[in-house]
Amino acid sequence: MKAICWYGKQDVRVETVPDPQILNPRDAIIRVTSTAICGSDLHLYNNVIPSMQAGDILGHEFMGEVVEVGQKVENLSVGDRVVVPFTIACGNCFFCQKKLWSLCDNSNPNASTAAKMYGYSGSGLFGYSHMFGGYAGGQAEYVRVPFADVGPMKIGEQVSDEHALFLSDILPTGYMAAENANINEGDTVAVWGCGPVGQFAIQSAWWFGASRVIAIDQVEQRLTMARDHGNAETINFDEVDVSAALNEMTGGMGPDCCIDAVGLEAHGTSPDAIYDRVKQATYLGTDRIHALRQAIYCCRKGGTVSIPGVYGGFLDKMPFGAAFGKGLKMAMGQTHVHNYLQPLLDRITGNGHASTGSDGDQAPHDQSTSANRNNRGFDPTYIISHRLPLSEAPDAYRMFNESKGECTKVVLQN
Repeated sequence: MKAICWYGKQDVRVETVPDPQILNPRDAIIRVTSTAICGSDLHLYNNVIPSMQAGDILGHEFMGEVVEVGQKVENLSVGDRVVVPFTIACGNCFFCQKKLWSLCDNSNPNASTAAKMYGYSGSGLFGYSHMFGGYAGGQAEYVRVPFADVGPMKIGEQVSDEHALFLSDILPTGYMAAENANINEGDTVAVWGCGPVGQFAIQSAWWFGASRVIAIDQVEQRLTMARDHGNAETINFDEVDVSAALNEMTGGMGPDCCIDAVGLEAHGTSPDAIYDRVKQATYLGTDRIHALRQAIYCCRKGGTVSIPGVYGGFLDKMPFGAAFGKGLKMAMGQTHVHNYLQPLLDRITGNGHASTGSDGDQAPHDQSTSANRNNRGFDPTYIISHRLPLSEAPDAYRMFNESKGECTKVVLQN
């Protein structure tokens, strides 16, 4: 089969590789019909996530058709259309029983490697380094899905691939970011980063009852998308001082909730951003945390900082004193995707708008944005800028990495 393979920094190739096989009775084989390049795939592309190996198959956002199931997979049949969570979970361990799916104790065969770095390992992830299991990803014609009796969700024929695909990662990630932000009705929410996760965090903030959403980025096309589709006010950090602007916009109080949807490759021109870039380029540091520092600094006293952006290493010059001094609450982590699949599919299909919390809680408010008008259901496809065949993935990666204005989201189709 054809697959997108990683060979080093900014070197991905379309290669012919062996077809996946059932290795465990709980496996399924999926024929991938649609997959996407995630912003966190660019961390692999830029070689800032450790333990990748030449030839690794990329991709953790994908969906497709079941073509084979293991003997113990009773919930799926050949021919079913499914979307697959990027986090792999066994369904049986202490953490899965608590619905903390991305912390599964049994799905990472290389858990000892992750434990050496983090103390304990999270779950295995598709196509995201050997530290998180070394699983082949879904940017391929076929993929093996472990624990297929737990993760994949069936999708009806009335829902298109493009409407369902983002349930695999970025839509639940943006939603959980808003949930973690502890938004109360009437709150002002600031979102750093207007990539796909940031756009969906903006949308989700309205669902949780925000009265204002302020989006921060430097790419004008993405800020325009946040205004036009997310009904957000915007700040271009190349043009104004973010801290001063937020202070003025909130009457000196600061945003109630701050969401860092940027992660470890933050951009900026301030001294701390330049410091981060030099340290990362010289292998003296791991993460560029300018956006996170700013979110902590700008958040109002007693507020919440939610961190869906990916961080991988040891954070330098972290303003923990500011977080402590202001009594901030912080929440972060890989997304517990399984919790959000059905509620967010209901959002997309227009069924069950009022019940979107991971535990079934009612969202208190539903702001009408252009992506979610007249109760027709939420249309997540507005973030798609390019639809390309799998064979053009190397060019797609290069474009996504270099042209963030023109390229917001690439969907690859087989």
